[in-house]
Amino acid sequence: MRDHECSHQALAEGLRQRRLSRRQAMWLLGASSGAAALSALQGCAQSPVTGQTIVVGMSEAQERSIDAQVAPHQFSQDLGAIQDATLNRYVGDVGRQLHALSHRPDMPYSYRVLNANYVNAYTFPGGAMGVTRGIMSELQDESELAALLGHELGHVNARHAAQRQGQALIAQAAVVGVNVAAQNSRWGSLVGLGSQIGASALLASYSRDNEREADALGQDYLVRAGYPAQGMTRLHQLLVDQEKSAPSLLATMFSSHPMSDERRDTAARLAATRYAASSQASPQRERFMDQTAGLRRLKPTITACKNGEVAMSAKAYDKAQPEFQAALRHTPDDYAAHVRMAQCLQAQGRGQEARAHARQAQAIYPQEAQAHKLSGVLSLGLRDPARAFEDLDRYDRQLPGDPGVVFLKGVSLEGMGRRPEAALQYRQFLQFTQQGQAAEYAVARLRAWGMIR
Repeated sequence: MRDHECSHQALAEGLRQRRLSRRQAMWLLGASSGAAALSALQGCAQSPVTGQTIVVGMSEAQERSIDAQVAPHQFSQDLGAIQDATLNRYVGDVGRQLHALSHRPDMPYSYRVLNANYVNAYTFPGGAMGVTRGIMSELQDESELAALLGHELGHVNARHAAQRQGQALIAQAAVVGVNVAAQNSRWGSLVGLGSQIGASALLASYSRDNEREADALGQDYLVRAGYPAQGMTRLHQLLVDQEKSAPSLLATMFSSHPMSDERRDTAARLAATRYAASSQASPQRERFMDQTAGLRRLKPTITACKNGEVAMSAKAYDKAQPEFQAALRHTPDDYAAHVRMAQCLQAQGRGQEARAHARQAQAIYPQEAQAHKLSGVLSLGLRDPARAFEDLDRYDRQLPGDPGVVFLKGVSLEGMGRRPEAALQYRQFLQFTQQGQAAEYAVARLRAWGMIR
């Protein structure tokens, strides 16, 4: 592709994605680099894999910056890294031996198993990777895990997110957490803050061609790392089988990672031809089973939570609640189950009971931010602004940069009669966005207090 053709396509994509504001980009990429970031949001680059010219929507520096700024929010949305240091270290070790053999070994890769129950794995553009406990509990050996991580590494190495999302990724991230509706009451009526289940809204939706390329790269990486190529085939077969038996459990994964029998068959063909010699390699099942023993003991809890989440997505709360109760009977101190139970009770208007579960989740995993936000929202609904502010401020210290929490801190302070401090929060929130009902509420309060015209 000629340079002027590449620039023309990039400019057209940039114009199509003009939802991004200067303030949003500066929030994500840092004020000191915001202007430079905006000027480089589209352009041409050489593919690290093929060497050919590709159209990209972000520089390599931006790929790294987005990971640092945005990935922690998504990982928290998926309830944080699982509280099993051995398992997280093991997955990281497998990932590191793979990415050392990749086309971009110097990217800031990181790996964690997340408390999310749905079946998925994903990576941000710079290599910050999350594997849900939902899919980890379905894998059978280390070669399947290597295939899963290798596939995600393929997306990073081919720069798929940079090619497909660019501005759109940043624009979506810049409004995360702002889905707050406020009405004219002393406390504010709060709707829909942080209650998405299995949300991967900040991540790229890959094309089938992207998926094929990631499969090919991942299979090559896992073979070069000493695993049998059949690990990729078995991974695909597992997902095909799960889609047929319970398609709703894989809806999130397949929305971002289109699946097909053709991809499985391609992996099988390559395993039998190009990578035939790898068939004698060990899939490392014994090591995998040893390292994942704790997770496999949670399988009934994970399954019950998955079933509850599917019911919640259909607003069938009477069916969801017994599933979360079953999960908690099996594992009384499961952080994810308490958070989901709290959200299920919240949706039914049972705020006191919901807050009790949110408080239990806080005690079980105080380093993870999501339960603090949920407890804060519930406390506002229960007209307890002091407790709400305490929880929301704790969340904000652990995971800064969520505009919705800034707004809710303002509502809490207003409810406590601390008007000047509330005004500071509303002003800060309006620096993030001036659109939506929450922004309208913030402006109205500042006007009523004579702080703006």
